[in-house]
Amino acid sequence: MDSLQKKFLRLKGEKKAVVLAHNYQRREIQEVADYVGDSLGLSYAAQKAQGEVILFCGVHFMAETAKIVNPEKKVLMPDLHAGCSLADSCPADKLRAYLEKNPGLYVVSYVNCTAAVKALSDVICTSGNAERIVQRVPADREILFLPDRNLGDWVMQKTGRKMRLWDGDCYVHMEFTAASIDRIRKEHPEAPVVAHPECTRAVRALADEVCSTEKMVGYCRSSPAKEFIVVTEEGMLHRLRREMPDKVFIAGPTDHCACSECRYMKMNTLEKAVLALENLSPEVDLSAEIIDRAKTPIARMLEWSRN
Repeated sequence: MDSLQKKFLRLKGEKKAVVLAHNYQRREIQEVADYVGDSLGLSYAAQKAQGEVILFCGVHFMAETAKIVNPEKKVLMPDLHAGCSLADSCPADKLRAYLEKNPGLYVVSYVNCTAAVKALSDVICTSGNAERIVQRVPADREILFLPDRNLGDWVMQKTGRKMRLWDGDCYVHMEFTAASIDRIRKEHPEAPVVAHPECTRAVRALADEVCSTEKMVGYCRSSPAKEFIVVTEEGMLHRLRREMPDKVFIAGPTDHCACSECRYMKMNTLEKAVLALENLSPEVDLSAEIIDRAKTPIARMLEWSRN
């Protein structure tokens, strides 16, 4: 452990902070976090957080979720500008206008959306529970699924439930192509391909397993295979290698590079995280109205995920 990580851990104790980090964060941040996981796991962890301060190492919509379920706590981010192309694809004003023209829709929103969009939703989902959440929606309601059309398409394939899909996508997962994954499969014919459902249908069709990042951990741990091709943001490989050092994890390539990084996730650095704890800033701030309205669909997701 380097000196900056030691300084971070000291500050974390002094500030009584809980540090939550997404699977796509840099290795040095994952190593000093209290919890590393996917959006669903982080939602539970945020809800149970015991510290006086939450430092959320992820992108902005994730920190907003932590604030919604902990309105009384100070929620910090290393970099407030760490956004999300997927969340940006569904602005709240456009969603509001669409719902006014199409009344009666049941809105299922992937957690990768802003707090303002969550406030307009009926229920939230993650990639790990999207199938289950959609199955819980009353059969007589027409669903609008947003903002990721690829995840929505995958859920329709899994459930047989027709839905309207918002035209959004994650730029990182869109960089994977059937051609790039086919090439790496030929180079490692014994390695199962594990892909995130935000990938296109053509890429998902080449995968041995399609699942959330958290379920990737369980799949790789239980599989007898020794090598895996992991088709998601490259930060996920840090966690897999730490937890399963006896196995080999190969980054799914794109047509342009040997792996795929999210420029937003990588805006968070350990240096910025240290400064955030030192200054207790920058802080995520939401209005009481947005928190109140967004809390209901998040609570519904957590309830439906447990039952």
